[in-house]
Amino acid sequence: MTKTENTTFPRLLLEHGKTRPQHPAFREKDLGIWQTWNWQQVNEEVRALACGLAAQGFQRGMNLAIIGDNRPRLYWAMMAAQCLGGIPVPLYQDAPAADMAYVLENAEIVFAIVEDQEQVDKLLDIKQHYAGIQHICFEDERGMRHYHQPELVSYASLQETGRMYDRTHPEFFMQQIELGQPEDTAVMLYTSGTTGKPKGVCQSHRSFMAAAIGGAGFDQLSANEDILSYLPMAWVGDHLFSFAQALVTGFTVNCPESSETVLTDLREVGPTYYFAPPRVFENMLTTVMIRMEDAGAVKQHLFQYYMEIARQYGADILDGKPVPTLARLNYRIGEFLIYGPLKNVLGLSRVRVAYTAGAAIGPDLFRFYRSIGINLKQLYGSTETCAYVCLQPDGNIKFDSVGQAAPGVEVTLAENGEVLVKSSAMLTGYYKRPDATAEVIDDQGYFHTGDAGIFDTEGHLKIIDRAADVGKLTNGDIFAPNYIENKLKFFPFIKEVVAFGHDRDHVCAFINIDMEAVGNWSERRGIAYAGYTDLAAKAETYQLIMSCIEKVNADLANETLMAGTQIHRFLILHKELDPDDDELTRTRKVRRKFIAEKYAVLIEALYSAKRSQYIETQVKFEDGRQGTVSADLHISDVKTFAAQQHVA
Repeated sequence: MTKTENTTFPRLLLEHGKTRPQHPAFREKDLGIWQTWNWQQVNEEVRALACGLAAQGFQRGMNLAIIGDNRPRLYWAMMAAQCLGGIPVPLYQDAPAADMAYVLENAEIVFAIVEDQEQVDKLLDIKQHYAGIQHICFEDERGMRHYHQPELVSYASLQETGRMYDRTHPEFFMQQIELGQPEDTAVMLYTSGTTGKPKGVCQSHRSFMAAAIGGAGFDQLSANEDILSYLPMAWVGDHLFSFAQALVTGFTVNCPESSETVLTDLREVGPTYYFAPPRVFENMLTTVMIRMEDAGAVKQHLFQYYMEIARQYGADILDGKPVPTLARLNYRIGEFLIYGPLKNVLGLSRVRVAYTAGAAIGPDLFRFYRSIGINLKQLYGSTETCAYVCLQPDGNIKFDSVGQAAPGVEVTLAENGEVLVKSSAMLTGYYKRPDATAEVIDDQGYFHTGDAGIFDTEGHLKIIDRAADVGKLTNGDIFAPNYIENKLKFFPFIKEVVAFGHDRDHVCAFINIDMEAVGNWSERRGIAYAGYTDLAAKAETYQLIMSCIEKVNADLANETLMAGTQIHRFLILHKELDPDDDELTRTRKVRRKFIAEKYAVLIEALYSAKRSQYIETQVKFEDGRQGTVSADLHISDVKTFAAQQHVA
């Protein structure tokens, strides 16, 4: 492992081709059938592609855009670029052309490898404004028959060109790999742009290697792991798990057929190592709860009874802590009747280690999965730290923390509570932005995360919120919006929350309902509705959401620091918050400042005596058209509770 830190990813690729040539490296489901490539075959595929790029003129130091769903050939494109000393730049495949144009121009992209016709169309559209794109390679040839633009080439034909180039330049490929150094930039990942334009984060082979090796050693990962790769390739979490750790350990990366088949493919793969942001785990739980509402009375009673057993004892059993014999026996019965079948339905029966990150996960949601025997843990990191800062050790999991400093990482707090990080797994800088780099890395070499946190007595880090988002009520109480929002998002009926309270005398909130969960709930009660806006405005929907908020308020009343931040008033938004409308980032983080400005009239209505507020909102449709959604939004008051006094 130590030796690996001083190498590059292309050299690891060659090593796997020699030491485990027949071991499955990548699988992809196509037309319902799983296709498999072993490490020897991957070496051959990458070599052909790299030589094809070289024949086209791709050279050391150039950036290669990669756009599409998780596909083996797109991961090989990353490897091919690195073999030539180039830098892969994955983009969010669901981003509109305007967002892509900024990254393509900022990264000075000349070469791009994309998945299909949809992405080709976006790039051809962008090319009218940014002429820098000269070469576009497409992997899926469906729908491309009548495209004859000179800059287009299919993946297969580019590889064939590469094989011819390799035959006439047999030493070229290995010479290029030998020129690579650990300090070279291995990948450029763009930030989600929560507070402004995205920035290109340059990470070296050495930095991502340090993160991959540290995480693999921490959880004892081996070549025998199976993972499902379905999260955006442009996200740092996917790059750590599906690329860096795959090349460090040699385990198998499985790519689903499509985003619609992920849950089915998850059950077929049965991963041993699984990663998902909180939103995915929230959606899974929502699906479970919807199914249980449709179940018979006996099944519902059994589910509720054994889930209560799991809630009390499941996490302790998973952590190896002492549990009464009768409770342990009861839990085993629950495993046979409820937990086992539930894990099987979710596709998590074989999971040995599961991680969540990207946003804070609510303690209740966290407890649910661990209580049914899934070893779900949190990690803490960012694009700038290769998603590697804190990890939770087995047997010492705390639901309200993100764990302890990962191996090789130093974590400390600034005077204002901001989390500071120093490690080998850190960015070399923001692309073409030395000013921005100087703002986040201080003279002592610490990266300023922008998150506010506290340490407990065992050195576990608790993230309160983004430092910029933590505020105070007028009475001096700390206001941490993300903490409140996560408690509400545990309820399957609530998809998104935006809480307000800084410099105010109480907390108010916007709510986005979960269309599937609330729709199912309404249909079983005979409540007709015409769509999201209509369902969100129903009196019954408001009563349902109010009951959820009151439960959270009662919970907050028991927390000394948070008792004063109970929600007093709320409204249900007439539309879902959407990345295409700039309200969320591509990783579905709330853009608070933008929302506060866009919906200022609603915020003022919440803090006045108004019972309703009319609003018209501009929205973007998937095909690029724009429209308007309008509604007269009802505003509801919520019951709050007296703070509970805790006797020491």
